[in-house]
Amino acid sequence: MEQTLGLMCGAGTLPARMAGEARRQGWRVVAFAFEGASDLAAHADRVFPSRIGEMGPVIAGLGEERVAAVALSGRFSMPALLRVEAADATHARIAAAAGALVDDNLTAALEGTLASLGIEFLDQRRLLGDWLVPSGCRSARAPSEHEWEDVRRGLAVARLVADARVGQTVVVRRGAVSAVEAVEGTTDAVRRGVALAGPGAVVVKVAARRHDFRFDVPAVGPDTLDAAAAGGAAVVAVEAGRVLVLDLEETIARADRARIAFVSVDAESA
Repeated sequence: MEQTLGLMCGAGTLPARMAGEARRQGWRVVAFAFEGASDLAAHADRVFPSRIGEMGPVIAGLGEERVAAVALSGRFSMPALLRVEAADATHARIAAAAGALVDDNLTAALEGTLASLGIEFLDQRRLLGDWLVPSGCRSARAPSEHEWEDVRRGLAVARLVADARVGQTVVVRRGAVSAVEAVEGTTDAVRRGVALAGPGAVVVKVAARRHDFRFDVPAVGPDTLDAAAAGGAAVVAVEAGRVLVLDLEETIARADRARIAFVSVDAESA
């Protein structure tokens, strides 16, 4: 019997990608399209326009559609979460259960809500296909030895920051850290970091050692490469198998056009 997946959709290309992968795996897909989500009518069997502050209709929709499992997909703005006003009672109850708005708390509150409905909360990696890339150099240009030194420095710092649940991205040049990602997101952190570091900066993104891939999958994509290229970055490095590369072919093409070395690295052995 066909089961129904509820896909909670934020901004970006990932919801359509994950919906397509879910359908290929035999799921019936119901999309809950939150603020910023693109048109998903061609990728889902039903679409519910949704708002972060109005979770009552979302819970009702899950029951109405007999949803068996839920996955999060796309970008959800942390500043938007912090600025929710006039939230309904369901949102207020979930927010109260979460307490501090950090990933672990939000995941636990969402997991508890879904469990009370008999709904499984899925690891997003089950629906990502080949966008989680293994280690290796993906671009035409490989990093120089000096650039590899900054990659290794960036991996060490980014892992500390990610483990502390602050952010997942750092920008480094000649060992100096010019930016650490916070609530602004990867692309804005990259833009800020390369502007401060100047040409030759190295961008590094990782996942925390205990990262919960149900809540999100750290990601880079074409916008990240554009921001890096605009500031003259030399390298973009991501953690192999744990950082998603959105629109993989286009991302690598933009790296090559900008002469940026794009590498996927095993952080534990680097």
